[in-house]
Amino acid sequence: MGSASSAANANRAQILINTMFKRRANDLVHTYKHGFSGFAARLTAEEAKVIAKKPGVVSVFPDPNFQLHTTHSWDFLKYQTSVKIDSGPPSSASDGSYDSIVGILDTGIWPESESFNDKDMGPIPSRWKGTCMEAKDFKSSNCNRKIIGARYYKNPDDDSEYYTTRDVIGHGSHVSSTVAGSAVENASYYGVASGTAKGGSQNARIAMYKVCNPGGCTGSSILAAFDDAIADGVDVLSLSLGAPAYARIDLNTDPIAIGAFHAVEQGILVICSAGNDGPDGGTVTNTAPWILTVAANTIDRDFESDVVLGGNKVIKGEGIHFANVSKSPVYPLIHGKSAKNVDASEGSARACDSGSLDQEKVKGKIVLCENVGGSYYASSARDEVKSKGGIGCVFVDDRTRAVASAYGSFPTTVIDSKEAAEIFSYLNSTKDPVATILPTATVEKFTPAPAVAYFSSRGPSSLTRSILKPDITAPGVAILAAWTGNDSSISLEGKPASQYNVISGTSMAAPHVTAVASLIKSQHPTWGPSAIRSAIMTTATQTNNDKGLITTETGAAATPYDSGAGELSSTASMQPGLVYETTEIDYLNFLCYYGYNVTTIKAMSKALPQNFTCPADSNLDLISTINYPSIGISGFKGNGSKTVTRTVTNVGGDGVVVYTVSVETPPGFNVEVTPEKLQFTKDGEKLTYQVIVSATASLKQDVFGALTWSTAKYKVRSPIVISSEYSRTN
Repeated sequence: MGSASSAANANRAQILINTMFKRRANDLVHTYKHGFSGFAARLTAEEAKVIAKKPGVVSVFPDPNFQLHTTHSWDFLKYQTSVKIDSGPPSSASDGSYDSIVGILDTGIWPESESFNDKDMGPIPSRWKGTCMEAKDFKSSNCNRKIIGARYYKNPDDDSEYYTTRDVIGHGSHVSSTVAGSAVENASYYGVASGTAKGGSQNARIAMYKVCNPGGCTGSSILAAFDDAIADGVDVLSLSLGAPAYARIDLNTDPIAIGAFHAVEQGILVICSAGNDGPDGGTVTNTAPWILTVAANTIDRDFESDVVLGGNKVIKGEGIHFANVSKSPVYPLIHGKSAKNVDASEGSARACDSGSLDQEKVKGKIVLCENVGGSYYASSARDEVKSKGGIGCVFVDDRTRAVASAYGSFPTTVIDSKEAAEIFSYLNSTKDPVATILPTATVEKFTPAPAVAYFSSRGPSSLTRSILKPDITAPGVAILAAWTGNDSSISLEGKPASQYNVISGTSMAAPHVTAVASLIKSQHPTWGPSAIRSAIMTTATQTNNDKGLITTETGAAATPYDSGAGELSSTASMQPGLVYETTEIDYLNFLCYYGYNVTTIKAMSKALPQNFTCPADSNLDLISTINYPSIGISGFKGNGSKTVTRTVTNVGGDGVVVYTVSVETPPGFNVEVTPEKLQFTKDGEKLTYQVIVSATASLKQDVFGALTWSTAKYKVRSPIVISSEYSRTN
């Protein structure tokens, strides 16, 4: 892919296209002209080198392939908030004058879902400039006042059957209905998670940009979608996709980072999932400072499927299945190790890996399987047990115990190692052990919640530890939302396809934040992307429904590398009191501090000021100085001190108001904030404060704290992260 950064260069790009592709039109994949100038094409390596040297071409890079990061959750957010409200989050601007438009880059949409009906919605906003692309199975009439835009992008390597905005995967429909789905009563996945399915921003309009197919999501399609969305007039963009953690794509060749930069320049907030490569540290993706990056947490609903042993001893388990088996423990129970195939290793048999079990030993039994070495999953163990004639699978896995998966009609449940110890004791002390697996029961008001999901990718960012990532966490575990209406892979035998599905991932967390951002935009139409992000981050909560701190999947207290600023608040974020506004110059300076020169920065910014130059003293330390809602200080050596400043804008509506600071001091440090009071005289006023961080002990590991500006009405909290490392990867 190639890009050009100015009007003159855009003309050169068009000449280049006309010259190169006059007789090879099929090799030209996309052209970009709204948010930025450039094109995507099939080129040889030699052709790419030649083009890179042409006048006006600022970058040429390969087309990467990205992956997807794959109801009740809104009620949980409502009851978690410290602000008393009567119902769910507000659905639109108070006077109905501004319905936000949410652009979603995903797998498409299933327009017939009841979640996308437009009953009682007003006319499409006049500012909307988008379109509803037709295909053989998607007509312009499939769009309505809810789905106001639908585009798809042709990839020469795709089958033509995917040249449609219709969702064939389910992911895009699930994400869209989580953001802005209309309320649908009695929605469920075959009776599980039943209730009213609803989006968090029900008056928002949806514009779907289908950039993903079963083979993945190409960078060239993603850039084309950003380009179109900017011209179409969306207010917020949501992407539940990204590169795997190991890819380490640099900013100037990352289509998501580049497209998001152009969108933010045009006043569009971009929200991305953090990735599903947790719980290892340093796995978070989509970490550019102009992107709002979202981790995933559990909610206060559990899908319990217990194991009953002989003697009616009950072992708590987790899983969604629809088996019709006896509720009494009448089925023989065997450990995978004891059912080993003669050719299999002991480890693979313990895990019930494919081909590891002996059919004669398994037939008619419930098999106890283990996640040996951390690389096995309950679904694969279930498949092996089922294929060998077993009648149930109990899978031991501390990691996935809190994340319910669906196993169809085969009895399957997940337990943790502590619970498993009781089963092993029973197996070893009983001549003829028996058990059963009970049907799934939905448990409401489950505690403690939220907890950061095991799969949620963790910080620190591989770009820099001076920008905290992820920014925020939101519900992303076992979320019920719309699906395609014909997916046999999730259907129960003899029953019609479910219109809703329960799935987990940071893919499910990002649309929760997108919905709240949409609501904030509806209530505050003049707010820019950074003000909305600040409102979301600084009003986040750090406690669970047991009045304790939010934890990780291990039960340990979550750090900002796990949960960012904390869990999303769907109500406090509407009125944050103060906001941190990060300017375009902040982002440009960030690129300078990161190590790019102005020529490279031109590939990122269409609106680069004509006389812009990088600060003469640009270095990684200065990244801490951009006006971000969290405070990250990296490269801290010895017993010295570092100083950063932040500027806040008074948006509380109270005019004259005084905020007082309090500090949660990171271990081994002193934190001095000056002034200690911010005295505002009017709405919209900006005041600056200084933070001096000094070490009282040698820094052996990253440490965390926070500072909070408070009045009787507002609490505006910023996490603090201090590290001796920088994390720059290039």
